[in-house]
Amino acid sequence: MPSSAPRRTASVVLAAALGSTALLLTPTVSSAATGPGPMAAAPYEYLGWGSPQKPTDVMAATGVKWFTLAFVLSDGGCNPKWDGSRSLTGGSDEAAIKAIRAAGGDVVISVGGWSGNKLGEKCTSATALAGAYQKVINAYHLKALDIDIEDTEFSSATVRQRVVDALKIVKTKNPGIVTYVTMGTTPNGPDATGKDLIKRGAAAGLANDGWIIMPFDFGGHSGTMGQATVSALEGLKSAVKSAYGYSDDAAYRHSGVSSMNGITDEPGETVTTGDFKTVLAYANQHHLARFTFWAVNRDRPCGSGTDADACSGIAQSPYAFTKIVVQYQG
Repeated sequence: MPSSAPRRTASVVLAAALGSTALLLTPTVSSAATGPGPMAAAPYEYLGWGSPQKPTDVMAATGVKWFTLAFVLSDGGCNPKWDGSRSLTGGSDEAAIKAIRAAGGDVVISVGGWSGNKLGEKCTSATALAGAYQKVINAYHLKALDIDIEDTEFSSATVRQRVVDALKIVKTKNPGIVTYVTMGTTPNGPDATGKDLIKRGAAAGLANDGWIIMPFDFGGHSGTMGQATVSALEGLKSAVKSAYGYSDDAAYRHSGVSSMNGITDEPGETVTTGDFKTVLAYANQHHLARFTFWAVNRDRPCGSGTDADACSGIAQSPYAFTKIVVQYQG
């Protein structure tokens, strides 16, 4: 178990509320299906802690077919492992993926997150980083890969460029694979660092399928969190359109959202099911590349003393947020 939260989490705020606290390998990937379909709605689940639910139980309860499983990190060098410590295959993570697939679903695997050693930093060249990504792709014959670029990975221009260049190699070596790049945002869209990342992608000729923002932990916003999310997505669309020269429609289709349910890390910032419905309507209107959230682990009410990464901190029925997200099909 990691010593700190795996991503931006609501531990501090919710605890107060509760009164507690490489070498490129031969690609083996299959081509992705035409259009995002159920892949566009693949909520994050973190199997490393937070009393994770069995993915197949979530599937049965909600109808969701895809999950984004987090996180693959560096083992201290340029080698990918679950949480930086568990082998890619041969353990409980592989067993969960096999169960999801046996039940008719599939997975996106997310590399990065807020905490831990990042492959983008530990791999010292784009070729080596692409090789690390390829190991993950090959291990599970992936159709989709998510790079959740946060904290020190995000803030380094060198690493941002390395990630872009590595993903371009991955796209070349794995025809049809879907790639997402997920990052933080302001209520008005990506900040200067986020815009720089998108511009680097465009300049490199990276045909990234989805530039995804995480519209929470704003440190202040106007209106509801749903309205703030729409505002952030409009800013993202403009940044993607400007960098790539896309039409509005194409820019929307290359933009996406990864929200957070319930109480976030910011005091007074709460994302409700009503906010998710606002985002769902917007996603349907503009055919976004992705509508997901962090995390299935938190998609349930809290009990006394419950870990903040295992519940939302608000009154809700189990899987209320997943049941909204699963309605999105791209």
